[in-house]
Amino acid sequence: MISLPPLAHEKWFVEDVPDGDWGFAAEPLTLLLLGLALATVLAVRAVAARRPGLDLPALARLGPWMPFAVRVHLAVALVGLLSAGYYLAPTMELGATVGGVLLGGVMAVAALLLITGWRARLGALLLVAAGPIGMLVYGFGPVLERADMLGLALFVLLAGAGRWSADAELGRAGDAPELRLGQAVWALRVGAGVALIAVAFAEKLANPALGDAFLDSQSVQFNLLEALGLPIGDVDFIRIAGAIEVLFGLLLISGALPQAIVVAAGIPFNATLYFFGTIELLGHLPIYAAMLVLLVYGSDPRLRPWCSRLWPFASSRGASRQAPSGAPAR
Repeated sequence: MISLPPLAHEKWFVEDVPDGDWGFAAEPLTLLLLGLALATVLAVRAVAARRPGLDLPALARLGPWMPFAVRVHLAVALVGLLSAGYYLAPTMELGATVGGVLLGGVMAVAALLLITGWRARLGALLLVAAGPIGMLVYGFGPVLERADMLGLALFVLLAGAGRWSADAELGRAGDAPELRLGQAVWALRVGAGVALIAVAFAEKLANPALGDAFLDSQSVQFNLLEALGLPIGDVDFIRIAGAIEVLFGLLLISGALPQAIVVAAGIPFNATLYFFGTIELLGHLPIYAAMLVLLVYGSDPRLRPWCSRLWPFASSRGASRQAPSGAPAR
């Protein structure tokens, strides 16, 4: 069950979005595929209990720079979308209204604070606050589909600006304690996973007509299973693609075997760039940032357990408070 290009965002490339159909998500075959996705996640966690991952010092050494990487990915995505006249996604156009100007201003200020690392936590907080405001303008669903951006913003709130930031140069930030990094990566992976699951339902499992319209609008045969000679029509292909997207979302939330999950998910997410270009790149930058953090932290034997911890906020106050390097903890 491999479907590479259909992990693109159909709503970004279909002008007239059909009405949803939640009955499709409740069909027995769809529920079976979702059950298989959940079973796969549980199996991955069982395997991870015995073989959690590989120690890769070359990648692990990049750990202290992950807050910087997250800030840059998030800021570039915000600036790129804003320059095209969009809020958090191409489905949310910024009109010449009070709401549009307000949201655009919040995006611009947040991006500036994040990219420079000056008062980076304030920039992240602005982006978090922009979510409920955006819901008033665009509705709950479209903003939920960008929960990956919320996850990155919460990562910066919890971990701080980190290295290569104005806050660090001014002595206001340093390397975060291990416990705080664990909490930050939890927020990041949950945000990314929720976004993928929300998109899977909004664009495929609860709206097969949208997936069908997307396939019909493309000159490329994206139904790879049918192209390989398998008797899989477009409707069932949409069902399978949606289930795979839910699977990737659940795997990110789980965080088990982070290195393997990033490699597996990275293939389809990068394949879409060839077909859909700049807009797809800007939209996927937050997911790329999340995968980068999981890959790097998953390569560090000390930080790897935090990648799969289901609730790091219940850790004892005596949990490791040491920063991941000799820099002062902030």
